[in-house]
Amino acid sequence: MKRWTFLATAAAFCALLAGGCSTLDERQREWIFQPSDRSWGNSAAMTEGMEDIWIDFKSPSTGQPARLHGLWYGDAPTSPETPVMLYLHGARFNVAGSAPRIRRMHELGFSVLAIDYRGFGKSTQALPSELSAREDARAAWDWLARKYPKQRRYIFGHSLGGAIGIDLAAQVKDESGTIVEGTFTSIADVVSSFKWGWLPFSALVTQRFESLNKVKSIESPLLVVHGSNDTLINPTLGKKLYDAATTPKLFVLVEGGSHHSTNSIGELQYRTALSQLFDMKGRPTVPPPGPAEPPQAVQAAPQAAPAGGAGLAVRTRAG
Repeated sequence: MKRWTFLATAAAFCALLAGGCSTLDERQREWIFQPSDRSWGNSAAMTEGMEDIWIDFKSPSTGQPARLHGLWYGDAPTSPETPVMLYLHGARFNVAGSAPRIRRMHELGFSVLAIDYRGFGKSTQALPSELSAREDARAAWDWLARKYPKQRRYIFGHSLGGAIGIDLAAQVKDESGTIVEGTFTSIADVVSSFKWGWLPFSALVTQRFESLNKVKSIESPLLVVHGSNDTLINPTLGKKLYDAATTPKLFVLVEGGSHHSTNSIGELQYRTALSQLFDMKGRPTVPPPGPAEPPQAVQAAPQAAPAGGAGLAVRTRAG
């Protein structure tokens, strides 16, 4: 995902006001989601071993039938202790583009269902919106709950998917935990963090993705991960989300992690955080050759943070 085109097209953005709110809204949806059927590299090779999943439902907002395409990666859970995850990707690339991150989450112990929102990949073709993406995430969550009612179920969202995941976690009450990586407090805050963020764009934003207030409604443990070198979503926005949460929580800042590399650079740090917050052991991994610096130890078990409290934060270094 590249920087939203708000800043590069400031003059055109303002000129759209003359064309009416519907045009403005459509352009924002295009810029924010950048819907595509493209993925990184060779999608066939990247998704080898993953199973195609189809989820059919009626859209609550349009009343029209919709179909989501997803990828399932992992064996069928064999016990209630085997966790399953709903993976929500970010903008620009379809679900196959997230295959490397899906595999890493599987290595961390999850069986993973990853979906494409409407407008992406093989899902129903339509211009996505904040509302339709929320509906898609809920339809996939309901499918996962019907399929694996006895399993611990987790929500994971990367970047824009983090905002969608926070909204979902604030609505449902049967999730065992929520994980977001490289995500933000709101679209307006993202725009304000850019070089020309002082320009008065906020009032024009129709697709707001206001996560800061929603995160306060999450009742399950929350893991917030951010890369220190994320130049797309400023790490301070991830930290603000963490600070606003009142549930048991952890904040992990992966030194050297970018918007796209944090998940791979911080894999050992992920293991430590999942063990501390969710009591997960993950799958055994082969350590890299040569000496490796272990992730910084967590000094205390996570606790429920009082409203406005600091909770437990973990700063980790790239291993």
